[in-house]
Amino acid sequence: MKPINVGLLGIGTVGGGTFTVLTRNQEEITRRAGRPIRIVKVAERDVARAKDITKGTVEVVDDAFAVVADPNIDIVVELIGGYTVAKELVLKAIENGKHVVTANKALIALHGNEIFAAAQKKGVMVAFEAAVAGGIPIIKAVREGLSANRIEWIAGIINGTTNFILSEMREKGLGFNEVLSEAQRLGYAEADPTFDVEGIDAGHKLMILAGIGFGIPMQFDKMYTEGITKLAREDIQYAEELGYRVKLLGITKRVENGIELRVHPTLIPEKRLVANVNGAMNAVVVKGDAVGPTLYYGAGAGAEPTASAVVADLVDVTRMHTADPHQRVPHLAFQPDQLADLPILPISEVRSAYYLRMRVLDKPGVLADVTRILGDRNISIDAMIQKEPAENETEANIIILTHVTVEKTMNDAIAAIEALPAIEGKITRIRSEELSR
Repeated sequence: MKPINVGLLGIGTVGGGTFTVLTRNQEEITRRAGRPIRIVKVAERDVARAKDITKGTVEVVDDAFAVVADPNIDIVVELIGGYTVAKELVLKAIENGKHVVTANKALIALHGNEIFAAAQKKGVMVAFEAAVAGGIPIIKAVREGLSANRIEWIAGIINGTTNFILSEMREKGLGFNEVLSEAQRLGYAEADPTFDVEGIDAGHKLMILAGIGFGIPMQFDKMYTEGITKLAREDIQYAEELGYRVKLLGITKRVENGIELRVHPTLIPEKRLVANVNGAMNAVVVKGDAVGPTLYYGAGAGAEPTASAVVADLVDVTRMHTADPHQRVPHLAFQPDQLADLPILPISEVRSAYYLRMRVLDKPGVLADVTRILGDRNISIDAMIQKEPAENETEANIIILTHVTVEKTMNDAIAAIEALPAIEGKITRIRSEELSR
């Protein structure tokens, strides 16, 4: 059969991996897709580098718009990143009747509604498996494999940089800044790691998972994000003493009054499989009403793991290339006219358990005051550690693990505790999730 012609925008780490995997596994891919898939044109600012990677086997240009305008190209693969020029290129490709494959989570999380609407109007597909968790086929699992289920919640370690940092802090007892420097030296963290360590990258991915899990439009502006920059090594150690691990989790839940959509450091019981995902690896737990909790684990980044997802999308699009658009899998799992207008809850309305660490003067009555404040707000205590003051010190740490309560109630309790004369400084608060049911 006539080959499917692909135009590749960007041949950096993932683009190079995509070219390599598609070339190396050409025979297997053709057998699966039913026709050859070949990259025929590459857009890259560094033309010489691109020619070196492709060994002169494809046309290389420095103008990405020339690729999306080429009438001989069936699928455009967008791997340049960002959400300004990338958005313009993707919309132009769709306007020209081309299918799109992208690994760009920010683009989908911020502009997915517009892109999907344009694609539906034009009758083309937009595939984005590589946008979430690298090589883990989590989009296909939630959108298709679990389509019999009412998804109840999704929780994931979906940023490898922060997972590497937290793993190193726990295993080596180092502080955040020390480990960040090491992560940058090893190439796990960018020179400017803000998007990773402040939870923005994970937030983009979580928005996509929530969209396909619950059939809601993209609305990243309502996402709560909190990073790991303020985590202290002692909190990771105290969590261990309580039987927990600290991970940066993306969590989205369907609850009675709406959808929770939040990224933040989280205590997870160490017996959970996801709590033992270390290094730069990713893992996502999806809870469906019929299947129960399911776990997806693998490499969340890297040239060939991410290329694995890009090429899988190319195979999917090729298989459905000539199908009636109404027979294709919807972008967000649900039919476009069936998306739900469910409210996204502000963080103040979220329900969670909490880890609290407070620095207190070592004198009688302090603990009683703290427990009274919690009790007055119906916040029950699950576990507690009271540390003895170090030699020649008059202050000690108290660590409390609470049962589930509403965030605004906990905010009120923390303010009241911090107002006590015996409390020194601010209370450290980390949310806790059981992830069991």
